[in-house]
Amino acid sequence: MQSSLIGKVQKAKQYAQEPERIQFQQIKVHFQGENGDHDVTYDQGTWDCTCHFFAGWGICCHTMALERILGVMVPTKQTYPEGLQHAEVAVAAGAAV
Repeated sequence: MQSSLIGKVQKAKQYAQEPERIQFQQIKVHFQGENGDHDVTYDQGTWDCTCHFFAGWGICCHTMALERILGVMVPTKQTYPEGLQHAEVAVAAGAAV
């Protein structure tokens, strides 16, 4: 193995441990939900999903899951609509769905 390739592998490992170096500008994914498949997009800080819940609330379990997965790599975080503001706190406290 060439030494320059070894250096690139080492740098890749370093970058993989520092996700804050990466910020998604756009992403499109196909999400296999429990009630059907949905297309989710993120474009310059704005989420969109083809599910019915997102159409009414502007946020859904699919976008929230992707935001959790991508973590610091998504620079703009979603805000919960008024009716859902306490939802995450309740779930964290062990509330039943």
